[in-house]
Amino acid sequence: MPDLSGATTARSARGWEGGPVAGKAPRETLHGVELSNLDQPLFDGAGATKRDLVEYLDAVHAKMLPGLRDRPLSVVRVRPGQPPFMQKNLPKYTPDWVRSTTVWAEASHREINYALCNDLRTLIWFGNQRAVEYHPTLFTDGNWQHPSHLILDLDPPDGTEAFDLAVKAAHLVRRALADAGMAGAVKTSGSKGVHVFVPLDPTDAATPEDIAAATRAVARRAEELDPALATTAYIKEDRDGKVFLDSTRAGGATVVAAYSPRVRPDTPVSFPVPWDELDDVSPRDFTVRTAAALLADGRPDWADLLPGPQRIDPGLIELGHTIPVARVAAMHEGKRRKRAAEKASRK
Repeated sequence: MPDLSGATTARSARGWEGGPVAGKAPRETLHGVELSNLDQPLFDGAGATKRDLVEYLDAVHAKMLPGLRDRPLSVVRVRPGQPPFMQKNLPKYTPDWVRSTTVWAEASHREINYALCNDLRTLIWFGNQRAVEYHPTLFTDGNWQHPSHLILDLDPPDGTEAFDLAVKAAHLVRRALADAGMAGAVKTSGSKGVHVFVPLDPTDAATPEDIAAATRAVARRAEELDPALATTAYIKEDRDGKVFLDSTRAGGATVVAAYSPRVRPDTPVSFPVPWDELDDVSPRDFTVRTAAALLADGRPDWADLLPGPQRIDPGLIELGHTIPVARVAAMHEGKRRKRAAEKASRK
């Protein structure tokens, strides 16, 4: 990983510039972005500074930007002394060279001005804004009717063996996909879980609703392979210590990008892993201080691990349309339980 505290000549070779300015403290710039407070801790427990974040983004940008390009972007920022927050709308002080797009948000009934992080300069600007996490949409700008991936988010229960359980569940998902003639790639979530991505054929006639249905069907089939390990129960209290096969990353949802850091202790990153290595890794292996060096050592990148675009098995779509949408089912079940509890309390 590049050392940003090295000689000025080495920095300049990577686009770094710095020096005293009359009446001001010395400043540094990188790829045309003026930087500030680089040696502050990134957040409590990060084990990293803002400089480490900017250094990391600079080092991995060639691997990371393809997953962000032309996709409306939400970021998680951490200001000093404040809790993390999700930013969707670009702030008014955003430079005019940051590309953006306006998307109508049905849930909030308003237009949101999302960033399009298409270049290194924009990525470094976000880093200087203390944007730690990068969550792109599943569709590209103006192409919202054609999500590019089918995604399963595998969320294990709390515990010391949480990631190991997520890995076992990922192998279930892989089998369920293979049974339908499909294949996916896997990455750590950067937390305790795992993401399985299936690239989709853009010429496929499947609608966003069909893709969401197929995602539910894959989750259901994986659950049936080992119901003692995995569950599709959306309500947390109903999971009984099992891995949650989250099929809700569909349509207008976002998912953390490959190589994105996370606001977690020691600042881990979401890191692609070959299937045959998944059983041997830990989320702690990949942080803003280690991941760039691993890539430099020749590990395969996300683009290499992803299979080619695929058409969705019609059987998955048909099955999925018979499975209730998880959030909707959970909402109705929550209301039913509340009514039952109120009725019981009146007795």
